[in-house]
Amino acid sequence: MNSDGIFVDILFQLGPLQISNTIVTTWGIMAVTGLLSWLITRALQLQPGAIQTAAEGIVTAIEEAIHEAAPEHARQLLPFIGTLWLFLIIANLCGLIPGIHSPTRDISATSALAILVFLSVHWFGIRTQGVKAYLRHYLSPSPILLPFHIISEITRTIALAVRLFGNIMSLEMTALLILLVAGLLAPIPILMLHIIEALVQAYIFGMLALIYVAGGIQSQQITQQKQREKNRE
Repeated sequence: MNSDGIFVDILFQLGPLQISNTIVTTWGIMAVTGLLSWLITRALQLQPGAIQTAAEGIVTAIEEAIHEAAPEHARQLLPFIGTLWLFLIIANLCGLIPGIHSPTRDISATSALAILVFLSVHWFGIRTQGVKAYLRHYLSPSPILLPFHIISEITRTIALAVRLFGNIMSLEMTALLILLVAGLLAPIPILMLHIIEALVQAYIFGMLALIYVAGGIQSQQITQQKQREKNRE
């Protein structure tokens, strides 16, 4: 932990680059999920087994959740939102493994995820609508509101990063303190609370990311709807 109270566990250094526990754990999660995805999808069958059925059920559940927010773009958003959700679930839960800390308790990791969501909002918006049509919604209903739109984009990105970091860090610290005080008298309730909270935080982050991206994709439709309502008045 550094002087600012942020967990920074440096494992080794490669020249000017410091490799922390967060980086190693993150890359480990990426490698494991990538390998599992390849193993599951390399031999798909019409009559699926238990593993394929479970994988298809997870993908279907994620796709249905995306469909609720962006029905016309569910297939387009599935790879990004689905990967984000799965990564967050594993990252939040890996803190239960002795000797491993959740990378999402590091503000640098949650900031990187929030920036990724920020960039994805504009990427999907521009890809769907085009540059001019997408940027036009920042000037609606009046160009005077442009600074407020920009401030809103920045503040929600910061809030997205800080919310996940604060919740996961406090969750791990609370579990550690209770175990130090109670010993092994209450490990199961703490374990269950940790699992539930980790899943809830992953769901909230992923759902907010989905809402932001869907809003970016549908910004032109929202602008046109507001213009029609203004003309009716």
